[in-house]
Amino acid sequence: MPTTLASIKKNLDSHIGKEITLIAQAGRKKTTERKGILTDTYPAVFVVELDQDENAVERVSYSYTDVLTHSVELEFEDEREVILN
Repeated sequence: MPTTLASIKKNLDSHIGKEITLIAQAGRKKTTERKGILTDTYPAVFVVELDQDENAVERVSYSYTDVLTHSVELEFEDEREVILN
């Protein structure tokens, strides 16, 4: 498991353009699952373009801190295992 923000960003940089499933904490005992494509990584956040058929919003962004603190779990479709959780 990546333990630094830099290692999380580096791992995500290698997956740009790939399908991803996001499982995000949406409150107490609630989670939301979204599918899309990882499009960009920036110094503090990453951006995922979502499927328009399944979601009302076009894109979402999360910080690397969200991944580090387990507020967001990422699963890449081509690897079928949770990479960052």
